[in-house]
Amino acid sequence: MEQTNMPIGVKFAVIHRAFRREMDALLREKDVTGAQFGALRALAWLETERGGEISQRDLEEISRSTHPTMTEILKKLEKKGFIETRPSDTDRRRKAIRQTDKARELSLAMSRADEETFAKFCAGFDADEMRTLNEMLDSLLKNTCGGCGEEA
Repeated sequence: MEQTNMPIGVKFAVIHRAFRREMDALLREKDVTGAQFGALRALAWLETERGGEISQRDLEEISRSTHPTMTEILKKLEKKGFIETRPSDTDRRRKAIRQTDKARELSLAMSRADEETFAKFCAGFDADEMRTLNEMLDSLLKNTCGGCGEEA
């Protein structure tokens, strides 16, 4: 099928899969799964937006994960040195979770990789086309999920 005749939804899916492959390859190099990185991004967002203690339940809600799934993700992230846990100051039955410098470094590396991959995919676009594409993508996000934010 010629690319110009490809349905728009298929185009989005192809681009998404190609982008995801690039990001997944980098995560594999860092010994992190996509689910683990998603939990780290949710944790970073909660720390920035809400502050205070972040609990496993907070991460489960924002990432729409089950308790057993999040428990395994957090165990692995702690073992790898991406998070630290301690008993909560307000409820000893819960653990307070925070990201480590290693997690922050990973997030920066992934942000750079995101920008580099986007630039690679947009090779040949001039500055005006890049700005227009970004504005259109922002509009699509707004129309799709109200802007989405990290919690979507």
